Amino acid sequence: MNKIQSSIISKIRSRESVIAILGLGYVGLPQAVLFADAGFPVVGIDVDQSKIDSIRNGKSYVQDVKSDHLANLVTSDKSDSASMSTQIHSTKPGKIYASTDYSIITKADVIVVCVPTPLSKTREPDISRIVSASQEMALYIHPDMLIIVESTTYPGTTKDVILPTIQSANHGPFKVGKDFFLAFSPERIDPGNSYRTISDIPKVIGGITPECTSVANILYQSVINEIVPVSSPTVAEMVKLLENTFRAANIGLINEFAIMCEKLEVDVWEVISAAETKPFGFMAFYPGPGLGGHCIPVDPQYLAWKLRTLSYNARFIQLADEVNHGMPDYVMERISKILNESGKTLLDAKVMVIGVTYKADLDDLRESPAIDLISLLKDRGSHVSYHDPFVTEIDIEGLSLYRAELNTLTLQQSDCIVITTAHSTYDWEWIVDNSKLVFDTRNATNGIRNPSSQVVKL
Repeated sequence: MNKIQSSIISKIRSRESVIAILGLGYVGLPQAVLFADAGFPVVGIDVDQSKIDSIRNGKSYVQDVKSDHLANLVTSDKSDSASMSTQIHSTKPGKIYASTDYSIITKADVIVVCVPTPLSKTREPDISRIVSASQEMALYIHPDMLIIVESTTYPGTTKDVILPTIQSANHGPFKVGKDFFLAFSPERIDPGNSYRTISDIPKVIGGITPECTSVANILYQSVINEIVPVSSPTVAEMVKLLENTFRAANIGLINEFAIMCEKLEVDVWEVISAAETKPFGFMAFYPGPGLGGHCIPVDPQYLAWKLRTLSYNARFIQLADEVNHGMPDYVMERISKILNESGKTLLDAKVMVIGVTYKADLDDLRESPAIDLISLLKDRGSHVSYHDPFVTEIDIEGLSLYRAELNTLTLQQSDCIVITTAHSTYDWEWIVDNSKLVFDTRNATNGIRNPSSQVVKL
C-alpha cells in the first residue's frame, strides 16, 4: 500500500473525507443523507438550481428522504460556494452543503457520480450527463482522491469513457490505482421500500485496479452492512444490467401470459397464486399496464445497445421490450372491448384512471405506463380524468391534466374506472361499490364483489 492509498483510507476511517455527490436526484440525495448520517462532510452538486434551493431550505423533493431529517443535516452556512470550499474540511462534519459549483470538487476527497442516464428519443443510451460530469471532474481532481460511479450505464463506460476523460486532463501523470482511485458501484435503491434501507442492501463494487476496489470497499463499509467486491467495473456494470434485465424479461413473460390467459378465458391471477405455492423453481412476477420507473424499462436497452455494437442481437431483451411497451395499447383495447359489451365506445366515454405513478405508494412518474394509457385513450376520443394521492398535475403531450376529485359522484358518472396503480391509501371496496364498471390491471380488487358493479381484471 503506497502513501497516497494509506492517506485516503485513513481519512475515510476517521470520517474526515469530504464526500462530493454529483447529481442530487432519486439516487444522489439519499446517498448524500447516508454519508452525512455517518458523520462525513458532504457536498451535493447539481446543475438544477431548484434542487439546490430546496436542499438549502431543508425541503426534500425525494419521497424516501424526509424533510425534517434533511433539515437537520443541511449546513446552516448559506454563504456562497467559494467561501464554503475553504471551510468545509474543518467545519461541516455530518452536514450537507448543496451547490451548482463543480469547483468545490477541489476540496473533496471522494466523488460519487449519481447523474441521470436516460434513453434518447431513439431509445439509445444517453450518457451525456456522465460525460459532462467526467469533464467537470477532470478539471478539479487531485491526487489522493476516490471516484465512484453509481449511474447505471452500459458495460465498459467506466473503463473506456470515464477513465480516459479523467486522464486526459492536464494534471500531470496521475496513475489510476496509485495516485487516484476509480470504481463502479451500481445503485440498488428500492424507492418506497421502508423495510430495506440503503445500508441493508449489499453493495457491489468493481475497481479499475485491485487497489481501487480496496479503497472503495473501505468507504462503503462505513455505511453499508455487506460489501460484494467483483473483479472489474465492467463486471459491476453488468451486474446491474442483469438484475434489471431479469426483472424486465420476467415481467414481459407474465404480461404475455396475462394476454394468453385472457384469450383462454383463464384468470391469470389465480394461475400465479397457485404456481407460487411451488417451493422451488418458481418466482412470482405480476402483470400490469406496462413498465415504469427509471431502471427496468431503461437498463436492458443499455445492454442491448452495447451488444448491437458487437453485432449481436439481444433477443430476450427485444422481445420483453416489445411485450412490455405494448401493454398500454393492450389495456386500451381491453377497455374498448368491455365498453362495447355495455353498449358504449371509447369515443366520448368518460374514463377515470386511478393511480398514475409507476409504483404503488410512490410519487414517481418516470416512464409510468399510466401516462401512455391516458394519452392513447384521449387520442381515441375518450374524456379522461385521473386521481392519484401523490400527483396533482401530469403532462399529456404538452398539455396539463389536473387531478380530479375522487368521490361518489365522479365514480358514478364515469363509464369506466381503470386501476393502473394500487396505492394502499385507496378504499377499493368503496371504489367498486360506487362504480358501474372497473377494469383492474393490478388485482387491487381481489375478493371484492358487488352485484351492481362489473369488475374485469387484466
